[in-house]
Amino acid sequence: MIGLNRIKTWVLIAALGGLFVLIGGWIGGSQGALVALLFALVFNFAMYWYSAKIAIATTRSKPVTEQEYPELYRIVRELTQTNNMPMPTIYVSEMAQPNAFATGRNPEHAAVSVTKGILQILDERELRGVLAHELSHVANRDILISSVASAIGMSITFLARFALFFGGGNDRNNNPFGAFGLLFAWILAPLAAAIIQMAVSRSREYQADESGAILSHDPDALASALRKLEDTASRVPPIPTVAPAQAHLFIVSPFKGRSATMGFANLFRTHPPTEARIARLEEIKRQL
Repeated sequence: MIGLNRIKTWVLIAALGGLFVLIGGWIGGSQGALVALLFALVFNFAMYWYSAKIAIATTRSKPVTEQEYPELYRIVRELTQTNNMPMPTIYVSEMAQPNAFATGRNPEHAAVSVTKGILQILDERELRGVLAHELSHVANRDILISSVASAIGMSITFLARFALFFGGGNDRNNNPFGAFGLLFAWILAPLAAAIIQMAVSRSREYQADESGAILSHDPDALASALRKLEDTASRVPPIPTVAPAQAHLFIVSPFKGRSATMGFANLFRTHPPTEARIARLEEIKRQL
């Protein structure tokens, strides 16, 4: 399943990049497609190098020492040694909401952050399951994937708005759909980008759940942690500096609501329904 999810993720990334280049070509022909491609490369470069610093800053995460959090260090060290990974930098966020995330451009420059809230409500087994999930994101290179998806998604939104305000008119050679077509692109292009980006995020979460369960050898612990996080995140909001665009970083969405888990609304969730994640973990337990 891990290999299949990885293939699906890169197919979605390719679709997102292709959509961006197509919109550029539609606006300005071959030259527009080239400009769109250059924009995507610039955005991706910026996200690849600076997304970790942005995530650390906006979540008010601070680096901690082993003397301050010996149990946290012990769990991370055991998991990284089991998975033959470098030891990441460990942070603790001031957030009261229980949550966790991993960031960094590769395993050699990775960071794992847990909130003070999660340290208060999870036992050692559950915390180990969560950390195994986050370290799996690092091992699976999910940080790169999410950075690329986020950058191209923002690029498409920018390009569509640029088309609306600067590419309008009724010149059918340059814009065969006219102003109505540009308005159509302004609404649908960012919508399509958001749906694909969120689909990428959901695929990554399923993959990290599976990898983390195998790494910790304890699917029940991660399932139990997800139940607690789902319940508490609905009642404890994140700090104001965390933006909705960063929701995909966390193990559960920090903007958790009581929205439906099926139907059209589910297209706009950055994470799979927790019930579906737990059901998959139960299946993994049976396989193990």
